[in-house]
Amino acid sequence: MSDVSAPHWSGDGGARPLASRVLELIASGQAVTRTELAGRLGVAPSTISITVSQLVERGLVAEHGTRASGGGRPRKVLRLGGTDEFALAADVGGRHARVGVVQPGGRLTDVSTVPLAIADGPEAALTRLADTLEALAEQHGGRRLRGVGVSLPGPVDASSGVVTLPSRMPGWNKFPVGPWLTERFGVPAAVDNDANCMAVGEYATHPDRHRQTIMVKIGSAIGAGIIVDGRLHRGATGAAGDITHVRIDAAGDIPCSCGNSGCLETVASGAALVRILQERGAGIGSIEDVVRLASDADPTATSAVRRAGRYLGQVLAANVNFFNPDAVYLGGILSTLEPLVAAVRSQLYEACHPLVTEHLTIQRASRGVDAGLFGAGQFALQHAVRLAFGSAAEGASGPGLPRPAETTTG
Repeated sequence: MSDVSAPHWSGDGGARPLASRVLELIASGQAVTRTELAGRLGVAPSTISITVSQLVERGLVAEHGTRASGGGRPRKVLRLGGTDEFALAADVGGRHARVGVVQPGGRLTDVSTVPLAIADGPEAALTRLADTLEALAEQHGGRRLRGVGVSLPGPVDASSGVVTLPSRMPGWNKFPVGPWLTERFGVPAAVDNDANCMAVGEYATHPDRHRQTIMVKIGSAIGAGIIVDGRLHRGATGAAGDITHVRIDAAGDIPCSCGNSGCLETVASGAALVRILQERGAGIGSIEDVVRLASDADPTATSAVRRAGRYLGQVLAANVNFFNPDAVYLGGILSTLEPLVAAVRSQLYEACHPLVTEHLTIQRASRGVDAGLFGAGQFALQHAVRLAFGSAAEGASGPGLPRPAETTTG
């Protein structure tokens, strides 16, 4: 089977064409030489060489320079399509959005933060965001836009790009963000939850280090993205990692934004800390104010932040014991506060089985505030890859080919 119309199958147990896996690894920068691809996918170098040659012939992959190989001859570096391609990415928060450009191979450039009020509703907020992204695209002149990726602070049906039952996004429920962006930009759009984007962005940064991870996003609310064997785990209905609405005794009957009461969000999130400090007389109005006070060693704020970290650690410990990950990454604005990080780490070591924590890494996301932005761009490139692969395969042999399954990060 030497043609992309009859693709090889990867050795990782998934019914996915090898060519699709090769494209996604190249797009994310996790493997950019034939030798790296063969090692990561566990297939013969000759098989990889045939597959890459097919993709080059179809214009889906280009060879771009060489890399030293530790004593052997230089290896050709592979890039998705060409060096003139890129994706636009946006990480949307409650009152702002972080935007940037992600290029095949994993480079993130042109990053900036712009005002954006999600409470204004999808039409107004997305129109402003699209205007910003279009201006960013124009700065790249004749370069080819391959896709748009957006991270949102609420549940998203990633297959359709539709927001589903968000508790902190008034007016967004059932809004088709993905189709809206595709119509506006004329390229594939990928939309996902912020914690999932952060998990993918962090994993793609160092894929060989940890393949079982939990990324915890601690902002106005709390969420988690889960990587299992190098793949994003969404769960049966896409709600995997929604730890913000786990019941916790310390929350008592405090009402939550989800409509229930006693959720983790009510005692450990950024929104909860704003409320708690206001009740104690602090003249604050935002999560940024909480961070400022705690960073200045304000005793009331520091105590509240440390307590929030312990509550988060209690809920997270049950998940860590169950999943037994290699690493727990902490992201979001509150992860910048050492008292909170230390409290989470202490609680995990105290509440988890020693075998679970023996080699467990607990640290801030290495990409910091850009983890979600980078992940959104990765989703956009991978989505474009899947569509490009499907079109190339269909053009070769008709519509009866197997289609690539849900995206993988490793």
